[in-house]
Amino acid sequence: MKRRTFVTGSAALLATAATVPGPLSPTAAAVPRRAAAPVRFDLPAPSGPYPIGTVALQLRDTARPDPWGTGRPCRELMISIWYPAAGGSPAPVVPWMPARAADRYLSSLGLSPGAVRLGHAHGREHAPFRCPGGPLPVVVYSPGSNASRSFGTGIVEDLTGHGYIVVTVDHPYDAAVVEFPGGRVETAPPGGMRDYAKALTVRTADLRFVLDRLAALRAGDRTDLPGGRLPAGLREALDLRRIGLIGHSLGGAATAATMHADGRIAAGASLDGGAAGPVVEAGLDRPFLVVDTYGKGGMETNPALRTFWSNLRGWRLQLTVAGAAHQSFGDEALILPKIAPLLGMDQQALEGEVGTIATHRAQAFQRAYPRAFFDLHLRGRGRLLDGPSPAFPEVRYTR
Repeated sequence: MKRRTFVTGSAALLATAATVPGPLSPTAAAVPRRAAAPVRFDLPAPSGPYPIGTVALQLRDTARPDPWGTGRPCRELMISIWYPAAGGSPAPVVPWMPARAADRYLSSLGLSPGAVRLGHAHGREHAPFRCPGGPLPVVVYSPGSNASRSFGTGIVEDLTGHGYIVVTVDHPYDAAVVEFPGGRVETAPPGGMRDYAKALTVRTADLRFVLDRLAALRAGDRTDLPGGRLPAGLREALDLRRIGLIGHSLGGAATAATMHADGRIAAGASLDGGAAGPVVEAGLDRPFLVVDTYGKGGMETNPALRTFWSNLRGWRLQLTVAGAAHQSFGDEALILPKIAPLLGMDQQALEGEVGTIATHRAQAFQRAYPRAFFDLHLRGRGRLLDGPSPAFPEVRYTR
């Protein structure tokens, strides 16, 4: 399984894209080792004042055959909606990754059953919605290729705990694993998805469809709802006049492409993603944040990303994080150091994935900067992005 960052324009995208091994990838490791005791990953508690609820929904785009030719009757997606919830709810917390998906994923890495326990997130399933202050901004998250919507849970929970509604999206057959209701698990092709130009087009359609379904939910459509209902008050809390989009790697490229195709998105952030397709030359007239690394595919070596950057006509900012690598911008930065010994990864290989930045500093960046961006552009507040901060000496700003 591999993750890839776009480094060229769409015409030559596949030929010269930089390949970055994924965090839980056999290609990034030597022979997996059997652990004497299970390695457990527990996501650190989010920093926000609000408890968190979540609900998973299966979406069916009946107007679109599945573009990957899977034999399914239409394009199907899994999303999770994360929202501020009432405290003290007895609802169970959800697993970091659904159980059958997690089993399939870890098995694909050659890890023996029970070698890794992925633990739980902090969202309580279908907990009652509660958040003062009226309708809330909505942020949509798209993960990297051959990844999972679970990998952004730390960022997602932090945004939610500070009063956002966040929607995470899995893109089947591009994602490593997707678990549907009833326990059906769909995976990427053996060796991972390879047609990145097509995947970008598919993801753009997926994300626009998610926005369509959120609008339908807001209007009272119950088509997608398990049991026919959302937690009371959640539907009315969706402020679809304030939509943000954020993605990692291919999800970052999809963020730019979808903003070009859909004017409903007010602001977009790319976490070590690239740019491809028409948006490279067309640019954008709305706020866009580029989070970059010094590795392959970064601004210094990526002509398409530089062209895209030069064509941004709205508010723009490039952040480069010293010591970071491609997997520093999601839960991989927390998980991979724990399981690297099981995958036979030495320190050099580990640093190739998550960099030399300390884990707690990677997490601090994840919590501070995406929220600062959306606070500024969806809520009109905050000063962190005005310029370099002594609290984050590793972060370099470029306008």
